Amino acid sequence: MKAVEISQTGGPEVLTVTDRPMPTPDYDQVIIKVAYAGVNRPDALQRAGLYNPPKGASDLPGLEASGEVIACGAGVSALKPGDQICALLPGGGYAEYVATPAAHCLPVPGGLTMQQAACLPETFFTVWSNVFMRGGLQAGQRFLVHGGSSGIGTTAIQLAKAFGARVFATAGSAQKCDACVALGAEAAFNYRDVDFVEEMRALGGADLILDMVGGPYIPRNLKALADDGTLVQIAFLQGPKVELNLVQLMTRRLTMTGSTLRPQSDLAKARIADALRQHVWPLIIAGKVAPVMDQEFALEDAAAAHVRMESSAHIGKIVLTVG
Repeated sequence: MKAVEISQTGGPEVLTVTDRPMPTPDYDQVIIKVAYAGVNRPDALQRAGLYNPPKGASDLPGLEASGEVIACGAGVSALKPGDQICALLPGGGYAEYVATPAAHCLPVPGGLTMQQAACLPETFFTVWSNVFMRGGLQAGQRFLVHGGSSGIGTTAIQLAKAFGARVFATAGSAQKCDACVALGAEAAFNYRDVDFVEEMRALGGADLILDMVGGPYIPRNLKALADDGTLVQIAFLQGPKVELNLVQLMTRRLTMTGSTLRPQSDLAKARIADALRQHVWPLIIAGKVAPVMDQEFALEDAAAAHVRMESSAHIGKIVLTVG
């Protein structure tokens, strides 16, 4: 099969088209003939040598895909060859065929194309598990998401709005802020011009903040929280280390938590998939929530897709056309 591998640690130019043997399914796994593969920041981190695949996972990048099931391993009963699905992957999505646990596959929602479906798993698994399962977001609460125009951000805005929260976002341009408001944010703050801490404090503070920036944003996030508020950290684009005065955690009863998706157990990811199937897929089918598409690249142009993503010029998701 044709695949794109990381030839060595480095920039986008190290992504190289190669030939690999087709995968075979282990117990409880399926083989997917990939139609589209999503492009995500963890792919770039892996390419840069900062995010190693978990034990037993493919060394190829790619954490989500849509396509057709062509083979099922022993123990698989809920899927069969010919099923049209999208799936969270342990790796290997930048290829014509990929193996993944059957429990991490979800049906392509009615009304969505294969291209759109490839944009669902990584962001929807991440947002649901962190904002709702870990963060416990409730209707009426004030929710702030940083990077509101990213794949994570556009997903978080829509889901939080759909479940009745008051949604706010930060983004780096007027165009991106407008996109956030169009998706359901009550207000979007251009972080180049506006202090989100002051804005959120004027509103009473955020009950929940979803952050992937880290670094100097961490103490600012704590200031922006309402009493009893929660900060959920999912990445550190500006670094994981910072000096904090933790007295305010006690005096204001704040909570700091976070998670990464890829290292979690197959069972944990299967539970997230079940929750999405029950609570979120009906919203997608009803047209109340949808992936926001940015740009499509051929598999051979994966390096250009990474350049686009790392420029932060995109709004929504980037995909690779595979099959």
